[in-house]
Parts: sequence; C-alpha cells; structure tokens
Amino acid sequence: MNIELCYLSAVEAIERFKARTLSPVELLEALIQRAEQVEPKINAFSFEYFDEALAAARQAEQRYRQENTRPLEGIPVAIKDESYIKGQKTTNGSLLLQDYVAETTSITVERLLEAGAIVHARTTTPEFSISAITVSRLWGATRNPWNLDMTCGGSSGGSGAALAAGATTLANGSDIAGSIRIPASLCGVVGYKAPYGRNPEDSPFNLDAYNHPGPLARSVADCILMQNVMAGPHPRDMASLKPKLVLPTRFDGIRDWRIAYSIDLGYQPVEPEVRDRTLAALDVFRSLGATVEEVDLGWTEQSLTATLDYLGYGLMGAYLKPYYESSREQLTGYVRAFTEYALQVSSQDYYQAEVIANEMYASLSAVFSRYNVFICPTIANTGVKADFDYSVDDVAINGVSVNPKFGWLMTYPFNMLSRCPVLNVPAGYASNGVPCGIQIVGPTYEDSLVFQAAAAYEAARPPFCSATNFPAL
Repeated sequence: MNIELCYLSAVEAIERFKARTLSPVELLEALIQRAEQVEPKINAFSFEYFDEALAAARQAEQRYRQENTRPLEGIPVAIKDESYIKGQKTTNGSLLLQDYVAETTSITVERLLEAGAIVHARTTTPEFSISAITVSRLWGATRNPWNLDMTCGGSSGGSGAALAAGATTLANGSDIAGSIRIPASLCGVVGYKAPYGRNPEDSPFNLDAYNHPGPLARSVADCILMQNVMAGPHPRDMASLKPKLVLPTRFDGIRDWRIAYSIDLGYQPVEPEVRDRTLAALDVFRSLGATVEEVDLGWTEQSLTATLDYLGYGLMGAYLKPYYESSREQLTGYVRAFTEYALQVSSQDYYQAEVIANEMYASLSAVFSRYNVFICPTIANTGVKADFDYSVDDVAINGVSVNPKFGWLMTYPFNMLSRCPVLNVPAGYASNGVPCGIQIVGPTYEDSLVFQAAAAYEAARPPFCSATNFPAL
C-alpha cells in the first residue's frame, strides 16, 4: 500500500493524472487497500463499490489519454449514506430504510458524478442525521481514527473519519446544526457550510434554511475544487442561488485584515485545551499581518433552545414524526428522544426561534461592519465517546453540565444565521489525540472571504492529515 497516494490531494492527483505520472487506477487501488486495513477499526463505510469504481477508474484513465477530462476526472469521492444515488441503497443509518433503493440521484452528487468523480463507498451517518455522533442501531459506532475510543463526530461522521484515515480523497456531507463542521473538527480536516441556497438540495429539505449540503476535504484547495462543482442554481431547487459563484483558486494574503473572535460566544463553557488551541490559531493570523481582537456578541443560551425548537417544529421534526408513530421501537434512542421533544414544540416556539436568529445576526452584523471575518472554536470540548447517545448520556464541560444534544457544540448558531459562510480548519490536537478546529465565519454570502482567510492560514500551517502525519491505525 502506498500511503503517499492515500493522502494525496485531489488537486495534485489531477495534475499527476494529466502529466501521466499517476493513473486513476493506481490512486483508487491504494485507497481500497487502505480502506481494507482501517475499516475494521473505524467503521466509516456503510457500502463499498470497489469493483464498479475500478471499472470507472479505468475509463477515467482512458479519458486522460484522450485529453478529454472533466473537473474531478478519476477522483475518488465517498458519499454520505443520506444522499441518494439512483439504483443504490440509501439507509440514512436507519433499520427502517435498510433496504431502500433510491429512485433518483441527489443534485450535488449528480454534479460530482458529472464532473468525473468516482464513488467507491458510502459513508456512515447517525440515524436520520439527527445526532452529532455517528452511531446507529443499523451500522454501530464509527470511530475517530486519531483515538478509537472517541467519536468522529456527526452527522457526516463517516466522511470525516474516512478522510482522516486515508480511505478516500474527497467526501460529501450535509450540515443542519454543524454536521459537516463537527466531524471536520474532530477528525482534523476541512469542512464547509456554504450559505443557504449556494449548493442545491433535494426536496423538501431544500426549503429548510438550516440545511446545507457541502464538501469535506483534507485541504482548503481541495475543498474549493469540490465546492465549485457542487455550487450553482438547479431547476429542481427553487431556493438555489443565481448566478453560480465560482471561488478563485488563488488568493491574496490577509495583511491589514481585521479579525474578530470569541472563545465562548458569550455563554458556552469551553475546555482549556480548546481555548489554548484556538488562541494559538489566532496567533497564526496575527503573524500573517492581521489585527485580531476579541468581541462580545451578547449571545445567550437561548440560541440552543431556538435551534432545537426550529428543528423540532420544522421539516426535520415533521419528517421524523411518522416514523416515530409507526415504528418507534426500531428507532435509535436519540431519534425517539428528539422526536418526543419535537412533539412538544409549539408554533409560538418556532416563531420565537426566528426572532432570536434575527437578533443574533444583528449583533454579528455589527461586528462585520468593523471586521473582515469572525472566528470561534468549532467544538467546546475534546469530544465524547464513540458510542455516546444523548438520550441516556450526559456531558459536562469544566464541571458544568450542558445539554447533551448540542450543548457541547459551537456550530448550530451559524445554521440559525444560515446565509453566513462557515469553514472549519484544524487548530491542533488535544492531549487525547483528538483534533480541535476553528470556524471562520463570513458576512452573508461572502464565501470568498472565509476561503481567503483559510488559505492564508493553511499556507502558514499546512494540512494536518498528510502522508507524514496520519492516524496510526
């Protein structure tokens, strides 16, 4: 097995394919060998399509010989077992859907395939993507490659774990309360929550402003490459934005930028190690010539209640209720717990959630009038156990009990502020070996700003997951 190929970036792989110094078949074979080595330990894949993928890789090899290639020609991409692929099973991590075969392909997945990407595996997700930990009765627990006792995060947990373990080159995810950024942070990779409408979504969740399909990768450049394929209006999604935004692949530096930050968002207990790693990351931005200053957003714990109420009363709660009513005993405990919460949420609670979101953005918008971007931690602690279930387990940070659903996360406020672009980049490792991440948040629809900041940061602090720095599985 060639570990260098397992951690090769998509950008470099494409350059080598074009130069005929590497074949798509060679790259995929290395990833398959790595997956066969790590899968028994991390459990990141629900389905594997290795034979079909190798056939597609041979076709990609021919296209490079003919110089008739597409943007992601021959690049292996692992697809979350929530997104549809026509003719393939999509389980959503649920016993109730274990035999469901998709009749359509999700829009963003369709775009990846049309761009030449090769799907070699599906990645695990918690049941109905309603947990920040990837564990389900159907697939069991997916583990963090850096520390197998700990969670890889969720709900796009299999995607984050597979990237960190070197079992895929790119992976997709979806983010309704942090489900891209949480595993990106805990696995030490890059994950992007695009502004609402930037990346088209399937019906009916295309009309849920909290919901964002997007890319996960090991580098900022790879994240841009994938995002540029996924983005743009689509006739099946009336909420998708026109015109298509194409991110640049090269950026100027950030000298003379003004960067705001908050360690705790004004209300969130944060473990000392997370605080230290975040402050060290902020020093990198200072070294690049930016002014970095702490701000007080005036936010409160109301943001968590508002998020849960919005999700409970909105499309997510409505989607889960029929399953609960007909088959509750087959559901994972946390799905039952969330649905029971959702059944208690009123229309007035939902209205108040929207009021709070606007109040929070008024505060953040005032910050953006003085600063280019805002930065905070992605996760408030150094993770939880791989089999954590918020319906029965508790979480404490610095001796303070927090809401076990989302109270250890710092992602969900930016789903409330859904038009803000948010990018997770790695910030260091905790003493338990689990990576920490920071969120770079931009003003509404200013995608390029967060990528410019991230590109400058990564140039000074190279990607964490590489052929010289990878989990010892």
